[in-house]
Amino acid sequence: MVANDPDRKSDLAGSRPSSRSRSPFNNIKFFVLCHGLLQLAQLLVSGYLKSSISTIERRYGLSSQKSGLLAAFNEVGNTVLIVFVSFLGSRVHRPRFIGGGALLACLATLMMALPHFLSGEYKYTDHISSASDNSSGLCQSESVFTMPASNQSCSQKESPSQQGIYPMLLLGQLLLGIGTVPIQPFGISYIDDYASKRNSPLYLGILLAVTSIGPAFGFMMGSFMLRFYVDIDKFSADEILLDPQDLRWVGAWWLGFLVASCLLFLTSLPYLYFPRNMSKEDAAGDEESRPEKTDPLQELSLLQFLKSFPRIALRTLRSPVFLLVVLAQVFLAALVAGLATFTAKFIERQFTQTASFSTMMIGESADWSPVNQTVWAELGSPVDAV
Repeated sequence: MVANDPDRKSDLAGSRPSSRSRSPFNNIKFFVLCHGLLQLAQLLVSGYLKSSISTIERRYGLSSQKSGLLAAFNEVGNTVLIVFVSFLGSRVHRPRFIGGGALLACLATLMMALPHFLSGEYKYTDHISSASDNSSGLCQSESVFTMPASNQSCSQKESPSQQGIYPMLLLGQLLLGIGTVPIQPFGISYIDDYASKRNSPLYLGILLAVTSIGPAFGFMMGSFMLRFYVDIDKFSADEILLDPQDLRWVGAWWLGFLVASCLLFLTSLPYLYFPRNMSKEDAAGDEESRPEKTDPLQELSLLQFLKSFPRIALRTLRSPVFLLVVLAQVFLAALVAGLATFTAKFIERQFTQTASFSTMMIGESADWSPVNQTVWAELGSPVDAV
């Protein structure tokens, strides 16, 4: 019978696209969309931490030196592991590594909020002395709280219950840096491998434009969250006696980390379904199957790669154009990272403004000029960008 003709079945099967080719997970455009959302969530965490740094200082009695180290500590794991990305990039399932890194970043972000639930409720006093137990770790004056914090002179004492908080925050930042290692390099290389030469620059430009607003969104979310009292989960609105204008006010710095962790979790799920090898786009934007290009690094073992890495890096740095671009990006990112971390605190202390207002000013000033877009996009992970 005609219905049982195997030749006819093979013709029909050949004329219809396979279920895999019709799947959105085999489309590089859908990957660009998912990767833009993931990097948006990743950089939102970086911007939110910098917007909350002065509040975390006030809550746990940290110095500016400690808070600056905390803001930069995610680059420790990032810098150590970024070299191995070059070795593993052509050997592993890149989308799944991106998804796994995003899930680790999600757990690290939850760990950043954990100190709030372990340190008990926030206690404030009108004054402290060297003999008193300052459970909040704050440095308060005996005068009415209308004086700028920079003009106050008093002693400070760290509570024993808060001695484990700072290492926990550092560990969260370290895991966050490790989790974000594969996101940018693997994502960009995946797009470059399977997008057509005509569309690849467009996709990368769209990716940069979407992710560049991540830190600004983090500052704006910080401005919103810091309007809520830190112990909003423990007291009703009627029991909160302070207002944001009071120098003893501490905002709900932990709340934004919970929101950001949810965003990271949701944006990481699609990467578990992308294939290891995708059909490459042709010039018209359609998918077509092309033979895979062999990578010479695939033939090297890890030990051979580590031995040859200095020679490869030195040969790459001999290119004057590449070297100047790298130096420009590093210097620019270093400048903006310091400004973004402490400018809000300076506005808060110098002009007696609330933390919410100060972070809102930084978020709005992180505008959308081409230079600022590039800098903000690299603010959360300058090593990856280089």
